[in-house]
Amino acid sequence: MITVHHLNNSRSQRVLWLLEELGAEYEVKRYERDAKTMRAPSSLREVHPLGKSPVITEDGLTIAESGAIIEYLIERHGGGKLIPLAGTPERLRYSYWLHFAEGSAMSPLLLALIFSRLPTQPMPFFVRPIARGLSQKVLKTFVNPQLKEQREYMESELGKSDWFAGEEFTAADIQMSFVVEASAARGGLGTKHPRLMAWLERIHARPAYQRALAKGGPYDLLS
Repeated sequence: MITVHHLNNSRSQRVLWLLEELGAEYEVKRYERDAKTMRAPSSLREVHPLGKSPVITEDGLTIAESGAIIEYLIERHGGGKLIPLAGTPERLRYSYWLHFAEGSAMSPLLLALIFSRLPTQPMPFFVRPIARGLSQKVLKTFVNPQLKEQREYMESELGKSDWFAGEEFTAADIQMSFVVEASAARGGLGTKHPRLMAWLERIHARPAYQRALAKGGPYDLLS
């Protein structure tokens, strides 16, 4: 039996969604973030030394990292579903987006979150103007331009097909969901990105996505 060690408001929601799409049997072990620090509980370290989510266990195996989990589940439980045929252009695009999501895309999203919150953190009053000025400069000159460029790139790529890897929905779309949903939740998407917004509507309408939400519980990317 697959066990998903599921942390609330985290990327492990994608793993639940993938398992629902595959129709695989699994169980969920829930972990809650600290309400003040938003960090994962120390009990997750009993599953994996880094104490982060997503993590799955099955038959004595422990698999961490979203991309590695997706590749494992597709290979072992997919039966050819949600992955393009090997040797096709779609397979190459599939691999690209599977790694883009946690590679190129996540770094600026994480930096945006850190520097937008930095001025509100506890600190001596005379340091706050410096922290605010530093944060604004980093966001304006480094982080926001990267996010803008990536949004435009993703929007353009969806002009080639309805889904990221081609005309068929794949696990690459599941992997990309956190990136696009985070962008939308934090005000980065709008009328200039109609294809990305339409893509979000399509994934949210999928029955497996809805079942995964019911299994995983409230999912708030602004938390």
